Amino acid sequence: MDSNTTTALPDLWGRLSGTQPGPDLWVVLATLAAALAVVAPHPVWRVARNAITIAHEGGHGLIALVTGRKLTGIRLHSDTSGLTVSRGKPYGLGMILTAAAGYTAPSLLGLGGAALLAAGRITLLLWVATALLLAMLVMIRNAYGALTVVLTGGAFLLVSWLAGPQTQAAFAYAVVWFLLLGGVRPPFELQAKRRRGGAGDSDADQLSRLTHVPAGLWLFLFHAVSLCSLIGGGQWLLRL
Repeated sequence: MDSNTTTALPDLWGRLSGTQPGPDLWVVLATLAAALAVVAPHPVWRVARNAITIAHEGGHGLIALVTGRKLTGIRLHSDTSGLTVSRGKPYGLGMILTAAAGYTAPSLLGLGGAALLAAGRITLLLWVATALLLAMLVMIRNAYGALTVVLTGGAFLLVSWLAGPQTQAAFAYAVVWFLLLGGVRPPFELQAKRRRGGAGDSDADQLSRLTHVPAGLWLFLFHAVSLCSLIGGGQWLLRL
């Protein structure tokens, strides 16, 4: 038993720290098409958006912790909305960064994932994603949110342990494409809601109250981050 453990640990570390060959270009293009098919049609997007909400609220939570705020809980709802609650000063840089992290998180996570895939770190990407989801699960405070995170984390765990290298690569590329493309749509949805007079307490409006900068400029920042991440990450994934 001790011998098996001693052998398994270096093998696991070797898989995490090593590189894996990327898939053929046709696989990269196929995963791009699959991600587009999930993000573009509204009925499919209505379900898939739950994964973007996980990244959105996870971004709020992670930056809250990094900036010294106390994270008290995260809720994910069936209408794909979410709520992250943290304690600390209701003003200042920490609060601003926490509020700004939501709409930018999916795209930045996709950009980071694209960088890992371009470097051949496919297994590392899958394990980092699984670890982040497990850490987020601890802070979930409602049943629907817990179910969503468990199912998402379970998918990453099953692929990491049971799938072959090519399946892992295709799954990782599909996830990163989805984050990059899916991160573009929410700022446009928020813009449309604000045009109709809704979403008066959105992240952009909260940031406007915190910084005295018009909400439209914060919305422009969300657009800029998501589109630049898509362009940069897409170039890495397509090996341009």
